Amino acid sequence: MLFGVQCTFLEKNFEKVFNDTYELDLAGIQARGFIRAAVDNNSAGYYIYRGRRMGYEYELLRDLAKRLGVQLHLVLVKDIDKAFDYLREGKVDLIAMNLEENSERAENASFSIPLGKMSTVLVRAKSSEEITSWEQLEGDTVYVRQGAVYMDQICAVRDSLQIGFYVVESPEHEETLIDEVVDGKIKWTVADQNIAQSNATYYDGLDISWKLKDEGEVAWVVRENSPILLDSLNVWLGDKQKRFIPDLYAKYFLNSKNSYFRNNSPYSSLAGNQISVYDEIIKGGAEELGWDWRLLASLVYKESRFDTTALSYAGAEGLLQLMPVTLERFGVTNPNDPQQSLMGGVRYLKYLDKFWMERVPETNERIKFILASYNIGQGHVEDAWRLTMKYGQNTQIWSEVSEFLELKSDPKYYRDPVVKSGYAKGHLAVNYVRDVMGLFESYKALVEP
Repeated sequence: MLFGVQCTFLEKNFEKVFNDTYELDLAGIQARGFIRAAVDNNSAGYYIYRGRRMGYEYELLRDLAKRLGVQLHLVLVKDIDKAFDYLREGKVDLIAMNLEENSERAENASFSIPLGKMSTVLVRAKSSEEITSWEQLEGDTVYVRQGAVYMDQICAVRDSLQIGFYVVESPEHEETLIDEVVDGKIKWTVADQNIAQSNATYYDGLDISWKLKDEGEVAWVVRENSPILLDSLNVWLGDKQKRFIPDLYAKYFLNSKNSYFRNNSPYSSLAGNQISVYDEIIKGGAEELGWDWRLLASLVYKESRFDTTALSYAGAEGLLQLMPVTLERFGVTNPNDPQQSLMGGVRYLKYLDKFWMERVPETNERIKFILASYNIGQGHVEDAWRLTMKYGQNTQIWSEVSEFLELKSDPKYYRDPVVKSGYAKGHLAVNYVRDVMGLFESYKALVEP
C-alpha cells in the first residue's frame, strides 16, 4: 500500500534556500498556539465538501495538531521551492508534502520517519494498445503538469533509452490531464500512483500499471533547528502507522464513492464553486452586511451545518441558530424557512455591527467582536472590552480583548465592578471566533469569491 500524496522535488539552489534559517521549535509553536503546515494545492490533500474541510493531509495534520495541543493553519503552495522558502522564513513550520530524502536535502533539513512509499506511473486509456515497452511511445507526446518533477523523470527515461517521443508541460493539474486521457484528447500523461489510483476507482478505462519511477519512501520535513518538533512528529507517526494512516489512505485513494463525489459534486471545491445549496441567499445576506459571502457561509456552517431544521439543546433554530426571542425581535416567523432564518440572522449581525462600530472602527477587527457577541452575547464581550480598558490594554484589538473574555470565568474578573453580565465561559466564545475565522480562511483558499 502506498501512503504518499505527491512526488515533488527541490531541484535547484538548495543551499541558498536555507541561508538565515528562521528559528522556532515546538515550545515556541505551542506558546504561539498554532502550527503552520505547507500542503500542496491538490484534490486529495485539502478541499471543501458541503462546507466541511476534508482531505488526506488535512486529516493527518488535524490529528497531529491535536496531539501537539495547538491549532492548525494550512498554507497552500504550488511548488516545493516555495515550500522550502516558507520553511526557512518561518512562514510554515512543517512541509506536509511527502518528499523523498537524499543526502543533499538531509544536510539542510530534517526529515521525519517515512509515512509510506510512492511511485510515479504513466497513465493511458485501456482502449489504446497495451504498453509493454517504452519504445511504444516513439513519435507520441506525453503531457505532464508544469512545475512538477515529472518532466525531469520522463525526460531522463527518454534520453537514457534514446527514444523519440515529445514531452509537453501543461499548466493543468494531473487530474485534469487524466480527464483528457479518458476523453481521448491526449494519449499519455504522468501522475503519482496514488492520484492515478484515486481516479482509476471511478474511471474504469484507465491503465496505470506502467511505472515511470519505482517506489521510494516519503517523509515530511521540518527545519533542522526544530529537533523537538521532529521528535514529537516521529512519535506521532509511529503511533499512527498501523491503522490511522492506512485507513485514511484507503478513504481518500481507494474508496470509489468518495473519489467520485469529491471530484464531481458541485458542492466540492474541486468540481464546482458552491459551498451549499443556500449560497445565493447567503450572498444576498453578505451583500447587506458588506461581508465576504464566504465569511457568512462559515458562520452558517458553524451554527447549523446548513441544516434548516437544526435545533440546539437551548432552543436555537434555523440556519443561523437564533433563539426564539431573537427570532421574534428580528421578524422571523418560520425559522425553518432558509430565507427568513438567514435574513433574520443578518439583521441581528447588522445590529451587532452598529453596536461595535464606534468602539472598534477597523472592519476586520470588528468582525471578531461581532462573532463573539453572536455566540456569547454582546454584554459579555462588552464586559471584556471594559476590563481591557481598565487594565490599560488596546480595546480595539480582538487579541487583547479576547484575553479578558477568557478570564470571565475567574472570580477576580467576573466580580470586578466594571463587569455587568457576570460569569461566562469566555474561552468558548474565543474558540468560536477562531473556528469561524479558520473556516473562512479555508473557504477563501479553496472557493472563489
